[in-house]
Amino acid sequence: MQSMIFAAGLGTRLKPLTDTMPKALVRVGGAPLLEHVINRLIDAGCKRMVVNVHHFANQIIDYLNMHDYGVDILVSDETKQLLDTGGGIKRAASLFDDSLPVLIHNVDILSNVDLKAFYQHAVDSKTDALLLVSRRITQRYLVFNSAMRLVGWTNVATGEVKSPYEDVRQLHFVQPTDDTTSYHQQGHYLYAFSGIHVLAPTAIQAVEAVDEDKFPIMDFYLRNCDKLNIYGELKSDLQLLDVGKLDTLQAAEDFIVNLGYQSPKVEQ
Repeated sequence: MQSMIFAAGLGTRLKPLTDTMPKALVRVGGAPLLEHVINRLIDAGCKRMVVNVHHFANQIIDYLNMHDYGVDILVSDETKQLLDTGGGIKRAASLFDDSLPVLIHNVDILSNVDLKAFYQHAVDSKTDALLLVSRRITQRYLVFNSAMRLVGWTNVATGEVKSPYEDVRQLHFVQPTDDTTSYHQQGHYLYAFSGIHVLAPTAIQAVEAVDEDKFPIMDFYLRNCDKLNIYGELKSDLQLLDVGKLDTLQAAEDFIVNLGYQSPKVEQ
């Protein structure tokens, strides 16, 4: 198993903490966010990780150099330019083992996801990409067909729809409610993306072929979902916390305790 941790973001919503450190090193439950994600991936059986860096890049590099997690951790340097999620994967592609899928995980996400099982599902399903999704009230949803194949995206507040399929672009989706069945609309299913996904080597190669250097991975998915086998996996009991704002830090402390996140497995 191999993975990539997105740790290059500016962390503007966590200011003033991120005025002097990267978001990845903000401490929650006695350890940096980066360490929590690394430990979760190790628990899942991950042996090779790539961490991208930009904001206070040297602090993350120094941190990784001073700690031994017992697995290969490589750095993808975006110091000169922040490349967004798709561009970040493209830049890091040469660091991956090109025979294995890559699990992508944001550094500021805490969840109850069984990452080992999710990765194995991606391997077994032989999809080009598998996206973990859930029923969650938001404004932006991924749109899937009855087979859970990605066919588009919508913003239910503005009515905007993105899809390579003309018939999907003609649809108008409305805000789902907490009622489970309301996520099924006009023969399609609306689910929220978790920020956790797995790309097969075929998808990595397609990302490498993109002409731009900087682009969101979701734009790539939406441009290519008619050509690549991109599917969603619904986790109905998903508990996920985006540690993106100062007022979420205490919630993150509680989240770590309640989900029994492992204590650091690090030699300093």
